[in-house]
Amino acid sequence: MEQENLPTHEAELHFWGNTPEEEHYKKQGINASKSFYKSPRGLSLFRRSWLPSSTNPPRGVMCMVHGYGNDISWTFQSTAIFLAQMGYVCFGLDIEGHGKSQGLRGYVPNVDLVVQDCLSFFDSIKSDPQFHGLPFFLYGESMGAAICLLIHLANPKGFDGAVLVAPMCKISDNVKPRWPIPEVLTLLAKFLPTLPIVPTADIMHESIKVERKLRIAEMNPTRYRGKPRLGTVVELLKVTDYLSQNLRKVTIPFILLHGSMDVVTDPNVSRSLYEEANSKDKTIKIYDGMVHSLLFGETDENIEIVRHDIISWLNDRCKKN
Repeated sequence: MEQENLPTHEAELHFWGNTPEEEHYKKQGINASKSFYKSPRGLSLFRRSWLPSSTNPPRGVMCMVHGYGNDISWTFQSTAIFLAQMGYVCFGLDIEGHGKSQGLRGYVPNVDLVVQDCLSFFDSIKSDPQFHGLPFFLYGESMGAAICLLIHLANPKGFDGAVLVAPMCKISDNVKPRWPIPEVLTLLAKFLPTLPIVPTADIMHESIKVERKLRIAEMNPTRYRGKPRLGTVVELLKVTDYLSQNLRKVTIPFILLHGSMDVVTDPNVSRSLYEEANSKDKTIKIYDGMVHSLLFGETDENIEIVRHDIISWLNDRCKKN
């Protein structure tokens, strides 16, 4: 699988360059669409789909969740396009406060409501007759992987497997504010939840290894660039605390992928998830020397390794269905 022809200069329309979307998708051999989804609580959420264009029936359906500050329209698309080329129907949406969805930029006031938004959207895909009988997989990166675990815990029998990329089951001590800052922030968040003042390291620079790809990621026109908002950080701390205490409740088949040099989310917590989860079918891959952004920010050679592991795992599970 060849990598995208990534741009080398500034002011690009898309992460791949200035080629219009429809033309690019056609060159990649897939069909794609975009629209807005109205959640049950009335939020307008931006959604995309990436579908195989071959005459062969699809292997399965991927329900995809992006990470904090990110969205589904920039570099996240590179993985969705690849999976569609490999025969998987892919769907994703920008969560509240991210990308083109409704909400204050970078603000996630209640992760439980985000989980319900995702469940509702993915259930709407399941109800489409053209996908009946296909296995449904969750796919998440970082915070998105944590949300996938919460989706699973909310609906334990709802999906056939999960691809968890650098899951945020615990915020690394390298980027988590030191005591007493978390306690002070929690108190302030009760009164000023949207205030963007949380001191933290530049997550993007910590996540991407290849300098050229860092410049591309920084061009994302809808990326949240401000400091984390008080309410969002309190929610993420609450989520990671909850997940770290409930790893044994995980029963879904999963593949867990993490870089050994990740300083944004903790690979040791991924090891704990692998060891403690009650899933009968579980796989872990810790990649020596790799960092947080496994599927875009690494070298092309490393990305191919991770992609191969994901596709091999998915294909094996689809044969069992």
